[in-house]
Amino acid sequence: MTDLLAGTAGPLGWTVILATFLVAGFVKGVIGLGLPTVAVGLLATVMSPVQAAALLIVPSFVTNLWQLLAGPRFGGLLRRLWAMMVAIAVGTVASTGLIAGAKGPGPASALGAALVIYAVIGLAGFAVRVPARTESWLSPVIGLVTGLVTGATGVFVIPAVPYLQALGLDRDQLIQALGLSFTVSTVALAAGLAREGVLPLAAGAASLVTLAPALLGMAAGQWLRGRVSAPTFRRAFLIGLLLLGAHLASRPWL
Repeated sequence: MTDLLAGTAGPLGWTVILATFLVAGFVKGVIGLGLPTVAVGLLATVMSPVQAAALLIVPSFVTNLWQLLAGPRFGGLLRRLWAMMVAIAVGTVASTGLIAGAKGPGPASALGAALVIYAVIGLAGFAVRVPARTESWLSPVIGLVTGLVTGATGVFVIPAVPYLQALGLDRDQLIQALGLSFTVSTVALAAGLAREGVLPLAAGAASLVTLAPALLGMAAGQWLRGRVSAPTFRRAFLIGLLLLGAHLASRPWL
């Protein structure tokens, strides 16, 4: 399916893409995150991670901006997390050449390893708390590492999500902080891909097409959120992510 971004994908290719973003949007609607992780993880089984990353730009930006602006405390969160956001942007743009220039199964294997780490951390249920006195220096470090991982794999979650969960934010603040982090990561990833010359106009058009199923899935997930146990769904999601990541990581590097 290397022709997807050239606009020549057949019905089967587009069925896979649209179904992937429907599922990814649904997961995000239920638990508040997971669209880029699911989309890139699933699409990396049929295309390169850089192609998958290019496809997620529009739906990731729109859904995360929606999540960011829906919260009540944007100004306070931005003042608290600005150094982390700047570091995410710098790290992502600086390292996007890794995912753009890598050949063979190596990028998919790296992506799989990142998904496994994230799933294991989530399933282990670590209850870590970050002392307020360490945030001034730890936030930019976490942001830089997150950016480097994003640029190499197209996945935004490691280590930003565990770190934000450890800040002691309430539920609404956490969801809005995740929206802020993912929005910055998406914009920085798009800038990095464009700089590397792997975000052609056809990729932007293809990414725009994926917005509709992502929003539909997100709406369905939000409807289901109040009707199922969120912890149960999140556990099932993490187990699925662990299996997917293990499959990608098992690919030979050479």
